[in-house]
Amino acid sequence: MTDTPLTAIPLTTLDGQATTLADLAEGAALIVNVASKCGLTPQYRALEELAQRYGPRGLTVVGVPCNQFMNQEPGTPEEIRTFCSTTYGVTFPLLAKTDVNGPDRHPLYAELTKTADADGQAGDVQWNFEKFLIAPDGAVVNRFRPRTEPDAPEVIAAIEAVLPR
Repeated sequence: MTDTPLTAIPLTTLDGQATTLADLAEGAALIVNVASKCGLTPQYRALEELAQRYGPRGLTVVGVPCNQFMNQEPGTPEEIRTFCSTTYGVTFPLLAKTDVNGPDRHPLYAELTKTADADGQAGDVQWNFEKFLIAPDGAVVNRFRPRTEPDAPEVIAAIEAVLPR
């Protein structure tokens, strides 16, 4: 898979459609593994605010439901979509439920997890709501651990740095 650009790795949307990051995001992307029954689930609100605020400048937030952390995303695709839209007003794209760690790790996450965080640590996703910022050229430029809020100053600064003025 290393010969395939990150933006061309095959993905599946929550409603089962084949896609890629290149299809979903014309500019930068913030990829976040999400869950509906996690203490960090309220981050959906700030993620939607980022999507609304920076979407016109070329940022696409992409939610990746994952049930690998204490079964905190047990729902069907329809349950996930309904929860996200009715509880948090989510309008950004959601992918199909995906493994982000382990032997069935999705190829997207096999690439993303090579990126180190601010402390220089790469490797497995720690928990729900880990964030990866992809520049418009397809390079992974930042990794933010789950407890870093989507609207934290360091996340905003990173987003601002990759978007056109």
